[in-house]
Amino acid sequence: MDAMEYLGRLVHRTPLVSSDSINRMAGKNVFLKMENKQKTGSFKLRGAAYKMSLLPDSKLRNGVIAASAGNHAQGVALAAKKRNITAKIYMPANTPAAKIESTRSYGADIVLTGNSFQEAYDAAVKEENKYGGYFLHPFDDYDVMAGQGTVAFEMLQQEPFLDTIIAPVGGGGLISGVAIAAKHINPKIKVIGVQAKGACAMYNNYHFPASAPLSEVATLAEGIAVKRPGIHSSHVINKYVDDLLVVSDEEIAAAIIFMLERQKTLIEGAGAAALAALMKYKDSIPGGHCGLIVSGGNIDFAKLVKIKELSRNTQLLSEPYKQPMYSH
Repeated sequence: MDAMEYLGRLVHRTPLVSSDSINRMAGKNVFLKMENKQKTGSFKLRGAAYKMSLLPDSKLRNGVIAASAGNHAQGVALAAKKRNITAKIYMPANTPAAKIESTRSYGADIVLTGNSFQEAYDAAVKEENKYGGYFLHPFDDYDVMAGQGTVAFEMLQQEPFLDTIIAPVGGGGLISGVAIAAKHINPKIKVIGVQAKGACAMYNNYHFPASAPLSEVATLAEGIAVKRPGIHSSHVINKYVDDLLVVSDEEIAAAIIFMLERQKTLIEGAGAAALAALMKYKDSIPGGHCGLIVSGGNIDFAKLVKIKELSRNTQLLSEPYKQPMYSH
């Protein structure tokens, strides 16, 4: 079933909004795709629901298993509830309480383990191998990518003149789907990804293929804190994505505070990454009609004081990075 056709009956067609203050700051027309207003507060429902729609009952008789820093968990949990199957979600122990409780509210069984997505992922794979259940990968799956790619289809329906799209990158599922969808519609469009400096595995893989993998990740943008990029998503990104950039936690924090104070909108760290990149690299980002994907809004309110402090310690127009990034 076509992803747009199926998801059109299930997910919100989120707003694509513009802001005079952001336009002035960037020196171009900027359009924000507000996936923080999506069901579950994130774009992740798109990929999870579409993937689950393609699976036969025989593969789901023991339910689904997933690993997530929070947003994929909520998408899987809601999609499983709608299909009337069980969901067991492995999440890092430091996952924000709001994401845990929201996932549990959709009926999922939550297991907190480890301190990173990778540790939760390893535990979920062991569960699959031992007890069965279908493991629904958060990003390294072409059907999941196709579901996420509906974000780009909607953006280009809402604003056909977009010439650049900027998206946050963790494991690469969102930007893979976005790049394929956007370039199917307009082969000349530029697609740019953004990673946090403290979790920049895909950035290193893209710019410096021989660089060492990350042993740890550390960023307030837990939604994109992935140690190991996907195999399939890496292939798509290397083929279709025009550039990958990095931003610091201080720059992400500044973007969060900017959106809260100037736009009266609260977004999470991953959701602020694209705006942080626009602020930082505005002079080198191509095009005059730029779409930013605000990927989610599931923020831990307890972190707001720290975010406010971090935002005071940055200058958003510092020089771009020209070497591999390592979190430790």
